[in-house]
Parts: sequence; C-alpha cells; structure tokens
Amino acid sequence: MSMWWSLHLRRDAASVPLARRFLLGTMETAGVDPDISYDLSVALSEACANAVEHGGESRVEETGEQGSAHALDGATGKSCGQYRVTAYLDGEMCRIEVADSGPGFSSRRTLRTAAHPSAAHPESDASPGYAAVQPPETAESGRGLCLIEELADHVHFGNGPGRGAVVSFDKILKWREGALLMVS
Repeated sequence: MSMWWSLHLRRDAASVPLARRFLLGTMETAGVDPDISYDLSVALSEACANAVEHGGESRVEETGEQGSAHALDGATGKSCGQYRVTAYLDGEMCRIEVADSGPGFSSRRTLRTAAHPSAAHPESDASPGYAAVQPPETAESGRGLCLIEELADHVHFGNGPGRGAVVSFDKILKWREGALLMVS
C-alpha cells in the first residue's frame, strides 16, 4: 500500500489539532497500531506548533482587492501565513514533512550541526543536518524538536531551498490485527 496527502494550513493555532486529527484518521483507516499513530500525532503536533510559532515574520498589508488583507513576507512580498504538512505511507514506513516560510533554523540558537548526515536523508549533502539541543530544565519551551527525535525513527531538520524550515521524520509502521490496508 502506498498513499500520501498534503495540507496547506494557516499559521494559526487551530491548524495544529486539525493536522493531528487528519493524521489520526488516516492511520485509523489504514489500520496502523494505535501506539504508532499516537507517537506520530504527537511529533506532528510539535512540528506544526513550531511552524505556527516560528514559520514566518508576517505583516498585514492591504491589497486593494475588495479590501481584503493578506499576510506578506516583508523581504519577498510572498504570502507567509501558511505552512505545509505532507504525509507519505509507503510500504511499512510513514514519512511526515512540515515546511514553513519562516527564517529557517539558526545553527546558533536552537540547533547544533549533526556530526554526520541523517540516515533518513543521506543524499542531502547540500544542506547540513541539524540535531536538537535540549533546553535548560527551567525553560518553559524548546523541547518540541527533542520530542520529535525521541518519537520518530529517523528525523531531519533543515532549511528549505530559498527560505523556511523543513522538519521531516519517519517511523516504521506496525499494524492492528486484521488491518484492511496492511502491507503483505
């Protein structure tokens, strides 16, 4: 079995549970083990929450078209009020990718360069891989990327070709007894 879907979502807190429920519905329909579905849904929630919070420095400009306002990126003039979630179920693997249009990952603040390229993306020599750095125990945020690393089998944090962060993670699937779409 192989299937995929992609959602283009607003950078709004309400989009996080929407993406999570969409993923859980897909996993339930496919017959994926509930524990695997839960791990993937928590990792997806963290990646989406990061895209919502850090996925673009938007400002509102009037377009003059029927008085509507659009979020635009000040540097490029392109819309940055959205992010994309794509999920692939292929064989016994699920890969999820969350991409935004923000400033991308900063190697100085949140991430450290990985010692070796990610096993999930050995072909990506152009952009360095990053690994999450655990925040201080007293920090009120900053644990999401570490949580994604713990819940997924392979993780890649990187920057998009022009602008934006891309978080992708894979997990080997387990199936419920009698799953209709189980890989044979």
